[in-house]
Amino acid sequence: MTSLMVSMTAFIAGIKDRFGREEKGATMVEYGIMVALIAVVVIVAIGPLGIAIRGMFQNITAGI
Repeated sequence: MTSLMVSMTAFIAGIKDRFGREEKGATMVEYGIMVALIAVVVIVAIGPLGIAIRGMFQNITAGI
């Protein structure tokens, strides 16, 4: 009975270690997803912003 308890304890400890390590990997994946979403937002925002800035400089050039 004692060897069964030791085996079960070792098994549970092993599973706990695997889940602990996998959480760090999950955190890195979450950071990667956040960086990708931020990049998409920046790329989408640059299009209209670039058009507005070009129009502003054309108006300034025309005024000069």
